[in-house]
Amino acid sequence: MSGSVASLSAVEVAYPGRGVALGPFDLALAPGEIVALVGPSGCGKSTALRLLAGLEQPTSGTVTRTPGRGETSVVFQSPTLAPWLTAEANVALPLELAGVARNAARARAREALGRVGLGQATAARPAQLSGGMAMRAALARALVTAPRLLLLDEPFAALDEITRRTLADDLLALWVQTQPAIVFVTHNVEEAVYMASRVIVMSAGPGRSAGETAITAPVPRPAAFRTSGAFRDAAETVSAQLAAAMAPRAGAAT
Repeated sequence: MSGSVASLSAVEVAYPGRGVALGPFDLALAPGEIVALVGPSGCGKSTALRLLAGLEQPTSGTVTRTPGRGETSVVFQSPTLAPWLTAEANVALPLELAGVARNAARARAREALGRVGLGQATAARPAQLSGGMAMRAALARALVTAPRLLLLDEPFAALDEITRRTLADDLLALWVQTQPAIVFVTHNVEEAVYMASRVIVMSAGPGRSAGETAITAPVPRPAAFRTSGAFRDAAETVSAQLAAAMAPRAGAAT
């Protein structure tokens, strides 16, 4: 895709003793686009994310990344906050590591925490934060550098449904401000449809693209989007694609 922020072209990843875990798989991510990857466990969703992050290299194929150093942020299922640092210090850390002066980094961290609703928790340590608050801090840390590419690996999986929905809305509202390209990995079809402008279904491992659905609703989503016919139709389409992708491996361990 011309002008893509990042792309995977015919990538395959194989591990010794395990064989091919991913691919061949293609993905081109346009600037500001939100893409969700869904598929069964072990299909290579997280592997694709690591390739885009530059944390892993493909066995074959090509990975293209246009963001420069510091322009890609990753949020994992666990918030991965440093337990000995305050929320403010955790969020400032990537700026300080990039050479931003401490006072300036801390000021930007406080601003980022305010944007995710943690303006009153800047001095709290991770152990003092709820699961939802810790994930908000992780999102603030990811967004404080104003990344061009934001990679999210099931960031809401360990949270209750109400918190998940609230954070989904918060993340989309934050996206409006800087509009990074986002790849969002999830097992939840409805979450994928709610978050993304494009949902890619992956087949059982080795993961390949098994279907794609465009979601045309505006971002942030309208208040009643989850109950709309467009949402239900898209969710049913993605669910059907997922069922078809898993059918050849029905009864196999995932």
